[in-house]
Amino acid sequence: MKAAEILGVEEIIFVEPQFSMLPDPVYNTTLALTPADEGRLLLDENEDPIALAFNNGNGWITGSFLCRNPSSTLIEKFENVSGEIYQEDRAVWAAAVREYFSLELQREVPPALEDLNPKRRDILRSLIAGFWNQGNRETCIDCCCGSGVGSQVLRDLGFVPLSYDNDGALLSLGLSTGRLLPEETMWLDATKTSHYIEPVPKGIGIMMGEINTFSEDMWHLIVSELLAVTKETLITVGTEPEAKIIRSWGEELGRKIEIQENPKDPIYDIWVCRAIPE
Repeated sequence: MKAAEILGVEEIIFVEPQFSMLPDPVYNTTLALTPADEGRLLLDENEDPIALAFNNGNGWITGSFLCRNPSSTLIEKFENVSGEIYQEDRAVWAAAVREYFSLELQREVPPALEDLNPKRRDILRSLIAGFWNQGNRETCIDCCCGSGVGSQVLRDLGFVPLSYDNDGALLSLGLSTGRLLPEETMWLDATKTSHYIEPVPKGIGIMMGEINTFSEDMWHLIVSELLAVTKETLITVGTEPEAKIIRSWGEELGRKIEIQENPKDPIYDIWVCRAIPE
């Protein structure tokens, strides 16, 4: 469902320029300064505010509160204009917000060149199914999803992917090929995952690394954030030393990390780390 449709209007423009900026409270101030004589307040199933839209005469300017709270100034502004209150499940609004920004990304960022080995999908499906069999519409994060083959495989297996990466060109490629779906995809910094996503049952981080002296701090943050928002996690790396590093990071967070070699894939997912609750 489109975000505008949820708010009962034909078209909206989000005050936040990108999905990654949703947590920034500066956009509360920007929205509060918008001239308006009409408003829309959106509440979730618990009657918490998740969006505000104001008509400035030229269109509806909207702010989303999935990742931050509205200011008291914004609430007062709504109360002082002719306003209507709408209600929608948070999950439905979140999917609509992801869709809006993903479509904007597709329009603004040219896709990367195709990078997918045609055999990769089947190899990865076999790997994930070997651990989890079929999903039952469970949400599964695809961390650092690239152009989306992991998300495509999760969908094949019956999971609902929640995909993110910091490379806009790869995301644009995944969206253009259909491996990524707009309502499931986020352009964000994976070192700040927990700012955007509530905990979910499962997650994957496929072919993380290369983990070396220069990149170790970054990957430590990415892995820690992924583990923080998933109950069970599969992470693949290229070498055994990298797998042992992943295990040490998981143990820091109280997770049990099982490591096994994967001889079926001599290029990408050579070592698999499975993180489960201790």
